[in-house]
Amino acid sequence: MQNVCVYCGSSDTIDSEYLRSAYAMGETLAHRGLNVVFGAGRTGLMGRLADGALETGGSVFGVIPKNFFTPQLAHQGLTRLEVVENLHIRKARMAELADAFIALPGGFGTFEELFEILTWAQVGLHTKPIGLLNIKGYFNPLLKMVEHALAEGFIYAEHRLLLMNESSPEALLDDMLAYQPPSGLARWVDRDDETSTEKPGT
Repeated sequence: MQNVCVYCGSSDTIDSEYLRSAYAMGETLAHRGLNVVFGAGRTGLMGRLADGALETGGSVFGVIPKNFFTPQLAHQGLTRLEVVENLHIRKARMAELADAFIALPGGFGTFEELFEILTWAQVGLHTKPIGLLNIKGYFNPLLKMVEHALAEGFIYAEHRLLLMNESSPEALLDDMLAYQPPSGLARWVDRDDETSTEKPGT
């Protein structure tokens, strides 16, 4: 694990604890010699994440679509910046560069990025670790929804194991470094248990 892709919000109208924790995430990644890959934003958690890594001597690679490449939105002090055609290419490029993925609190974009990369793991497109930095319990409702999907049979038990969850950067990175893909993922695609009466979540 060398390059860690981080998804997070760009809003500035948030509790300062989110901003402090994003900075700490960047610091921790840099202290551990891990490179940050992110969406190249200068505002909100995105900006604080990058600042935390850069000010600790870390390397930060930003990927930004050309319509967001403005002085108001783009971080100007990154180690490397790549401007791409659109959001779809941005997400694919970040996934290509990354050895692991972390989601910090954010809005629709963060949710979409997180669940896309989870879905790719679910169907076997990658085996990279995925984690949540659960600042202030932000992701608790989302995790409850995942448990509900499991209980109702829309995902298998091994799918829940794809998503790690910690409240501190150090603990989350420790979990991710020790990650082993859960067994049984192929059955979602192969449907080897189609004749079984067992619900997916049981």
